[in-house]
Amino acid sequence: MKRLLLAILVCVGMNMYGNPVDELLERIDAGASKKFETELWKSERDFFELDQKGQKVVVRGNTWVNIASGVNWYLKYYAGIHLTWNQMHAKLPAVLPPVTKKERHETDLTLRYAFNYCTFSYSMAFWDWQRWEQEIDWLALHGVNLPLAIVGEECVWRNMLLKLGYTEEEVGKFIAGPAFLAWWEMNNLEGWGGPLPRSWYQRQEKLQKQILARMKRLGMHPVLPGYSGMVPHDAKERLSLNVADAGLWNGFQRPANLLPTDPRFAEIAKLYFDELTRLYGRADYYSMDPFHESSDDASIDYAKAGEAMMQAMKRVNPTAVWVIQGWTENPRPAMVDGMKQGDLLVLDLFSECRPMFGAPSIWKRDEGYKQHYWLFCMLENFGANVGLHGRMDQLLDNFYLMSNEQLVMSNYSLKKGIGFTMEGSENNPVMFELMSELPWRPKKFKREDWIKGYVKARYGKAEPLTLTAWRLLSESIYNCPAGNNQQGPHESIFCGRPTSNNFQASSWSKMKNYYDIGTVREAARLMNEAAAHYRGNNNFEYDLVDITRQALADYARLQYQRVIGDYKAFDGKLFNLDAARFLNLLVMQDSLLGTRREFRLGHWTQAARNCGTTPEEQRLYEWNARVQITTWGNRYCADTGGLRDYAHKEWQGLLRDFYHKRWSAYFEALARQMSRQMQPDMTLLGGGPNANKTSAELFQMALPQEVTLDWYAIEEPWTLEQNAYSPEPVGDPVDMARKAMTMILKGLHDDSAW
Repeated sequence: MKRLLLAILVCVGMNMYGNPVDELLERIDAGASKKFETELWKSERDFFELDQKGQKVVVRGNTWVNIASGVNWYLKYYAGIHLTWNQMHAKLPAVLPPVTKKERHETDLTLRYAFNYCTFSYSMAFWDWQRWEQEIDWLALHGVNLPLAIVGEECVWRNMLLKLGYTEEEVGKFIAGPAFLAWWEMNNLEGWGGPLPRSWYQRQEKLQKQILARMKRLGMHPVLPGYSGMVPHDAKERLSLNVADAGLWNGFQRPANLLPTDPRFAEIAKLYFDELTRLYGRADYYSMDPFHESSDDASIDYAKAGEAMMQAMKRVNPTAVWVIQGWTENPRPAMVDGMKQGDLLVLDLFSECRPMFGAPSIWKRDEGYKQHYWLFCMLENFGANVGLHGRMDQLLDNFYLMSNEQLVMSNYSLKKGIGFTMEGSENNPVMFELMSELPWRPKKFKREDWIKGYVKARYGKAEPLTLTAWRLLSESIYNCPAGNNQQGPHESIFCGRPTSNNFQASSWSKMKNYYDIGTVREAARLMNEAAAHYRGNNNFEYDLVDITRQALADYARLQYQRVIGDYKAFDGKLFNLDAARFLNLLVMQDSLLGTRREFRLGHWTQAARNCGTTPEEQRLYEWNARVQITTWGNRYCADTGGLRDYAHKEWQGLLRDFYHKRWSAYFEALARQMSRQMQPDMTLLGGGPNANKTSAELFQMALPQEVTLDWYAIEEPWTLEQNAYSPEPVGDPVDMARKAMTMILKGLHDDSAW
C-alpha cells in the first residue's frame, strides 16, 4: 500500500514539474516519450527495471539517472539503437519491441563519476550549450551521477583576484587561455594562451549555470572545483603571503602554493568559496588536487595542508566530500591519513592499467587508500589522440578482483563506484560502453560474449562479417595486455616529428607494440566487405572510417620502414619512389577522414572561432586551438619541455597542411644528404678540411646521418595562420574507405597499385 501511494505521489510530482527523462527522450527522437512509461520508485539499492504495459515500455528506477540507464539498456538490447558521441539522435520504431519478461539490474556502486580536468581542455574547450546538452544526456544514459563541473572556474578566480587588489592586466597574465585552462587549474602553468577577454568570462559563467541546472534537474551531484592553496607565483611579494615556490612545469612558470600555516590561508580560501558559491551555488562534492605532478617539498607540512583545505571546504558545507585524483604521488599519505572516512573520495584514475588501490601494477599501493572510499576509473585516452585502443581483459580482471579469494585487500570493499577519467572524449565508444555496464553486471563475463551484444546494438543487426571483425579487434588492438603501460592509443606514424627511427608521436606515450597489424587490417577488410549492407548506418560508417584509418596508419609504418631502408642503402631512385608512396598514403588518410565530421580539423577550429565576439577574439581562440594540437607550448616548452605533439590528432586538414609539410621537408633533407654523400669528396684533395681526418672519422662520415631540422620554425607558422577549415564532411565514407583498403591490399603485394 505504501509503495502504491509513493508511486501516485511521484506521478503527481512528475505531472507538476515535468519528467527529465521524458525530456531526454524527446531530444533523442520527437515523440519518443509517448512510447515509454517511466516510474520513479524508492529503493535502498540503486536499480533500474524494464517491463511492459500494453504497447508502452516501462522503465523503473530509484533515480532519474538510473531510469535513464534503463532506457539506454533497453535501446541497446531490445531496439538495436546505440547512442553515443557520434550518434545522440535516433529514429525509434512506431511500436517499440516489447519487454516479454521483466528485467531488473541492481548495484551497490552508487557513485558514477565523469571527466578528467584535461577533458575540459582537450575535448570541451570550445563547446557551446548545444554540445553540452548532448553530453549531459550521454552522462545520464550511461549512469553518471557525479560529473566534474569546472566550466567557468576562471570567473571565480578573476573576481577573487580583483578583490585581492590585482588589476585586470595582472589577472590576464595569470589565467590561461581557453585551450589551456585545465593545466592552469591543476597548478601547472600561468597565463599561456591568454589573456581572456571580458566576453569569455560572461560566456562561461552563463554556460556553467546552464550546465549545473540541467545536471541537477536529472538528479546529478556536480563536483565543483574547490580551493587547494593555489596563488599567483608573485603572491609572496604582491600579497605578502608565505608560499612554496612550485618552480617550472615542462618550461612553464607554475603558480605558487599558499602554505597552510599562513594566517591568511583561511581568509583567501573563504574568499574563493564565497565567490564560487555566489556564482554557482553550494555543492556536495568539491574537487581539489593540491601539489599535482610535483616533487615532495620539505617546506610543506602536508598533514596541515590537508587539514586546512578540508576545513575550508567544510565551512561551506559541513557534509561535503573532497574528491581527489589518485595519480602518481597523490594523494600523499601524509596529507590524508588523518582524515575521517567519508570525508575523502579518491579517484583511482588509471585502474584499467596502473591501479593504485592495491591490485598488482607498477603503481600499486600495498595498503591502497586505507580507510578512504574510492572509485574504479578508466582513463583510456591521453591527449584526446585519435586511435583504436583498449584493455578489455585487463579492465574486466581488475574490476572483478573482489571475486578473487586469494587476493587480500582490506580496502577493496571501500570501492563505491566507477569513473570515466579520460583526458579526451569522443573516441573508442566501445570501451566506454563496456565500462558503463560494469556496475550493473555483478558477475564477471567474457569479453567475446559481450562484444556480440555490442555489435548488434551498435549497428541494429549483427551478421558474420561485422561479428568476426569485432572479434578480431577485441582480441588484438582492444586488448592491450597487462605489463604494457602505454598511455592511450597506438599512435599514427603520420603524426610524429620525422626521424630515421620514428615510433611514437608524443613524448610520454610509452607506446609498445602489442598487436599484429595484420589482424587489424583483416578486421578493416571485413568491415569494408560488409559495408554494402550498412550504407547509411551512421554508427557503422563512423566505425568503418575509424577502423580503416587505423589499418592505413599501421600500413604506413611498413612503408616508412621502406623509405628509411632505401636511404640507408643509398638507393636514391627507390627512396624517391617510396617517399612519394608514403606521402600518398598520408593524403589518402586525409581524404578518408574528411568524410566524417568527427575527424575533420574544422569541427575544432570552427568551434573555437564561434566563441569569439570580435575578429580579435576569434583569432585568439583559433590560435589556442591550433597550438594545443601541435606545438602545445612555445619553442622551449615544445622542444626542451617535450610537450609538442602530446595532443596530436589524425584529422583531415591537419594531415594535409601540417604533418605532410613536416614529412616532405624531412624527405627532401634526406634526399639532399644522399646526393651530397654520393658525390666525390673534393675536400680530400689539395689539403681540404677533411684531408687530415682519420680513417675512423671518414668512415663515420660515410654512414647515413640523421638530418637536423628546426622543427619549431616549420611548425609555428601554421599555428599563426587563419585559413578556414570546414567541419562539413566531403565524400562518401563507404566509397573512400574502399579506396583506402584497396591501396593497402594492393600495396602489400603489387607495386602497380601506385
